[in-house]
Amino acid sequence: MDSQLNQSHYCIRNSSSSCLEKSGSRKVDVIIYTCAAVLILLTVCGNLLVIISVCHFKQLHTPTNLSILSLAVSDFLVGVFVMPFHFIQMIESCWLFGLTLCKCFAFFSVQVPTLSIQNVTLIAVDRYFALNNPFLYFKTVSLNVMLLSTSLLWLMSILYSFAVFYTGGVVYDPSCLGKCYIIMSGDWPMADLILMFVLPCSIIIFLYVQVFVIVRRHANAIRKAKKQEITENTKHTTDALTSERKAAKALCTLVFVFLACLIPLYIYMLAAATSSTFYDVIDKFIILFNLNSSLNPIIYAFSYSWFKKTTKLILTCQIFNTDSSLMNVHLN
Repeated sequence: MDSQLNQSHYCIRNSSSSCLEKSGSRKVDVIIYTCAAVLILLTVCGNLLVIISVCHFKQLHTPTNLSILSLAVSDFLVGVFVMPFHFIQMIESCWLFGLTLCKCFAFFSVQVPTLSIQNVTLIAVDRYFALNNPFLYFKTVSLNVMLLSTSLLWLMSILYSFAVFYTGGVVYDPSCLGKCYIIMSGDWPMADLILMFVLPCSIIIFLYVQVFVIVRRHANAIRKAKKQEITENTKHTTDALTSERKAAKALCTLVFVFLACLIPLYIYMLAAATSSTFYDVIDKFIILFNLNSSLNPIIYAFSYSWFKKTTKLILTCQIFNTDSSLMNVHLN
């Protein structure tokens, strides 16, 4: 039984238990591999730039940026541990890396998306709190508080993944020979649907509807302030509202793109889990979800002037200069 199970998880060339030989052109495969490599490099390098930026420049050491850092690290892990193996299996129509790596790939395939969902939920809570009650937010939400929150998220995602694996919640489908497919079993599909999709998405959507309302109210306040004679205190208040509004818009874009990549995957899993074509199509939806990790740095580049400046400083190696961490990265 064990030997049959092992053979069902990875390719054994010229064996009846291996996956079918590819019929496509290798020239086409080269093109696809090139596109996949570009996407992986974009994911890894883009998120690495975010990680270095937030870690190196002290001006970026804020609670909100710490939550962005946590999301960038999880996206970086997607680019390193999930996307390469997923693309190779999809292109080759076969798992080439053995049973041990299949198990590792399966663990990261559960753990990293879980972490991403929790991070985006944390960002939604952070933005709502900051905009709805800014005085209390700046008084109570310090770097240490956000560090504790993100650490708990990482711990929860790891514990969740171990719980799924070590309670038999994940099986490797032996009917799909030559593939490393992960299927949740028992009560875990429903639990995962509720805990990792319905609940966080409901929280995210509800909070960002509130954020849109608050941002609109702030925008009206800013327009009224500009029509009136602006005192020094009014100017500071207006600048603060403008800054918060821009940050909210940027993170709203990030959350919208995240939901656009996540929701189709879960809808398809609900609609087609019992279908014979499930394995043929699920790869495309997983790529769509992983694509979110590639898009986030692009969103930062268009939304944050500090990210453009820090990227330039990193690429020109100016971060190695003395006291570079103290540079003002918010100036144009």
